[in-house]
Amino acid sequence: MSTRALISEFTGTALLVFFAVGAAVLAGDFIGTVGIALAFGFVLLALCYALGPVSGCHVNPAVTLGMYTAGRIDLRSAVGYWVAQVLGCIVGSAVLFLLAKQVPGLETHAQFGTNGFADRSAVELGMGGAFLAEVVLTFLLVFIVLAVTNRLAVVGFDGLPIGLALAAIHIVGIPLTGTSVNPARSLGPALFAGGAAITQLWLFILAPLIGGGLAALAHRFTHPPGGLPVEADRVE
Repeated sequence: MSTRALISEFTGTALLVFFAVGAAVLAGDFIGTVGIALAFGFVLLALCYALGPVSGCHVNPAVTLGMYTAGRIDLRSAVGYWVAQVLGCIVGSAVLFLLAKQVPGLETHAQFGTNGFADRSAVELGMGGAFLAEVVLTFLLVFIVLAVTNRLAVVGFDGLPIGLALAAIHIVGIPLTGTSVNPARSLGPALFAGGAAITQLWLFILAPLIGGGLAALAHRFTHPPGGLPVEADRVE
């Protein structure tokens, strides 16, 4: 872990929250669900190439937990990344909040691109369904990250499947919970939205972390540390 890596995680998380959540807050009525999903995917894709060689571009506590559980980073590095991500999400949300307040008539209380269930879900998904959805959706994201990366860094074409996966996840998840799959992405906006966004926040911190941990455990069986057997590469 280096200072450069921590600054990278701070900056990347702030930018992800500002631009991707900002797409929902500022342009959601114009671009719709698919547009918001693509904004999340494209922003993460760009960040993977920009910051991947520096910090691995986790920008997500669930991804960092997956990396730690998979044995790719140590606990000290993971804690440092989590602190940087939390601070980044708060700063990114603060700047977005200031901008949103300049838009006449834009409601931010208990909204502001936050996640939710029950009456705060577009399809009124209950708490249990929301928890399951966030675990499964985060599982996919973290599993893809672990599967396509080599140790810590995102290099080469690794960012492409990660960005595409996040976009697909949002297409499915936005009607359900608004899609978290990232505790930092949920925490920052909720702090400024207040109200029910805060009372429901626990689910969007806990469920993605569980999903990330399960993805790392599954990855141990599908991608063993020593590499895949030679037979897996043979064409019958």
